Amino acid sequence: MKKLFNPQSKTGYSLMVWTFRIMDLFGKPDRLLEDFRLQTGNVVVDYGCGPGRYIRKAADQVGPNGHVYAADIHPMAIDLVRQKIDKYRLTNVTPVLLGDKPGTIPDRSADIVYALDMFHQVDDPAAFLDGMHRIVKPAGVLYLEDGHQPRSQSLEKVQRSKHWRVSRENKHWMELKPAA
Repeated sequence: MKKLFNPQSKTGYSLMVWTFRIMDLFGKPDRLLEDFRLQTGNVVVDYGCGPGRYIRKAADQVGPNGHVYAADIHPMAIDLVRQKIDKYRLTNVTPVLLGDKPGTIPDRSADIVYALDMFHQVDDPAAFLDGMHRIVKPAGVLYLEDGHQPRSQSLEKVQRSKHWRVSRENKHWMELKPAA
């Protein structure tokens, strides 16, 4: 079976976390969520959540009647997310350790999925986009950041999947809706 992702080593992951911490001293990465139109009561998936840079703001925006799944392939990410859940008492966040499949996120449950700075690491984009299609509600949205690849490459992968259409985009991300 072909893997969707190849997880980083512990050392590589630790370096990435420290890089994010330094970057976050000079900016607010969670401002990006303002573009995603999260609403009270939404079910949101932070897919490839890493150290959980966005989960606190997402949890606040969806409120106590909403829910956030913080999903990642790396066990260190899930440990860091659990620490944030405890520290900030985030009762509406569930960490999900991913394997080669989208994990335990229920089918057609997500109003919004965002996958930031990770699409370039996906080894099987068709399977990844199929999995996103499985978890997004028919009227839901997937926000997909190119990561470290050109937009043209991201668009080609999306178009090949046949599950998604681009409904809005800017220089940072594409808003994808399920194709009819």
